[in-house]
Amino acid sequence: MASKLLNIMTMMLKEIETRLQSASGSHERSYRVTQGRVESLAAEKLSQTPYDVLITDHNLPGKTGVELLEEMLVRYPETIGIIVTGYGTIETAVSAIKKGAYNYLAKPFKLVELPIMVRKGLKERQLRFENQYLKKQLNERYGFSNIIGTGRAMNRIFELVDTIAGLNSTVLIQGETGTGKELIAKAIHFNSPRKDQKMVSINCGAIPENLLESELFGHVKGAFTGAVQTRIGRFEQASGGSIFLDEIGNMPLALQVKLLRVLQEREFERVGGNTTVKIDVRIIAATSSNLEQMVEEGTFREDLFYRLNVIPINLPPLRERREDIPLLVQRFIGHFCETHKLDLKTVSPQVMKALMAYEWPGNIRQLENIVERMVALTGNRPAILPADLPSEIHSRESLSLTPLIEIPEEGINFQNVVTDMERELILQSLRRTNGNKKLAAKLLNLKRTTLIEKIKRIGLGEQVAANV
Repeated sequence: MASKLLNIMTMMLKEIETRLQSASGSHERSYRVTQGRVESLAAEKLSQTPYDVLITDHNLPGKTGVELLEEMLVRYPETIGIIVTGYGTIETAVSAIKKGAYNYLAKPFKLVELPIMVRKGLKERQLRFENQYLKKQLNERYGFSNIIGTGRAMNRIFELVDTIAGLNSTVLIQGETGTGKELIAKAIHFNSPRKDQKMVSINCGAIPENLLESELFGHVKGAFTGAVQTRIGRFEQASGGSIFLDEIGNMPLALQVKLLRVLQEREFERVGGNTTVKIDVRIIAATSSNLEQMVEEGTFREDLFYRLNVIPINLPPLRERREDIPLLVQRFIGHFCETHKLDLKTVSPQVMKALMAYEWPGNIRQLENIVERMVALTGNRPAILPADLPSEIHSRESLSLTPLIEIPEEGINFQNVVTDMERELILQSLRRTNGNKKLAAKLLNLKRTTLIEKIKRIGLGEQVAANV
């Protein structure tokens, strides 16, 4: 009988395997059934192998199936446990599930029930893995360690964010475009008790005025033309978590009144509705505008400003924290080299000097875009050189034609460095002479034919055409 049951279970799990593979399109994993005919043999097998699923009778000779499952869960907490019992009472089921069982089957049961339960258990297990992975990714991406800054101003911001993350107070983040306001908002949320709930973001300046109210507060069916069904807004979606209102300074005055009520009462009505919706949400707002000046001009409500400005965070522009530029550049280079599957690149001292001298009107976002462009355009070349800088940053006056070479402890490839220097000198001379090879050769004290030979040898033909 036991052999027959094992064969049936094997067939059922093969069917589950086929269906799982069909759903995922993957054929990398297979499922194998192992039988422990007595409790002691089963316990020995379970101590050696992390099985995905344990199916056990509740009534075993030496111990209960729940006790066997508990022992396995100590070693392998992700195991799906299914208890088969002839004592199908509510108390038995509750006790089994409290002690870690995924589910139970009461005898007698239809054999088709078991593969269905196994399949559901494996799917739920996979969802748990994915959820844990996503949470880990979010924590890594939006943790404090991902926000780069070593100066006094940024350290004060780190301390402030760490202090307020666990609170429910409204936060107003102010700073120029590209300074990382949303990154700070996410760091607050994902380091708070609300981190397991949603953080919903909306850019108040990117949505037309006639649609913004519905986006924020939702609408009821028939509220306006096209409202064919009731729809919840961003505030309801964020209930229990946080809402990030980006560019709050662009919110129309009429909507500012409704937002003020939400801040005061944590309630509102959907567009076209008369039912009050109550929410539990933390509000984090951000703006690149000067809200105090807007209050003076009458374009932003004073009472709303004070409601938002409970905990102000002012992010400095990149030009006021130049000491962080080398760290940011290295972080971005590492990220984009990995993204494009390139070997890690170095940055010449002249390039770093130019990057630190630039004013960065677009702040960190602009720096990130420019680093990505330089990484992509240098291809497999190991170093980023001054010739790779975009025209808005390239300052001929600030770039020396005799670059300083620092030899690291592990040494350098002499020929590669010399070739890179030759390439840089040739490109700068051609740029300065608008591509005139005769004049470029004169600047370098070379014959024109020698310069042309070097251009061919180094493989600069296409790059000369692109840069000159």
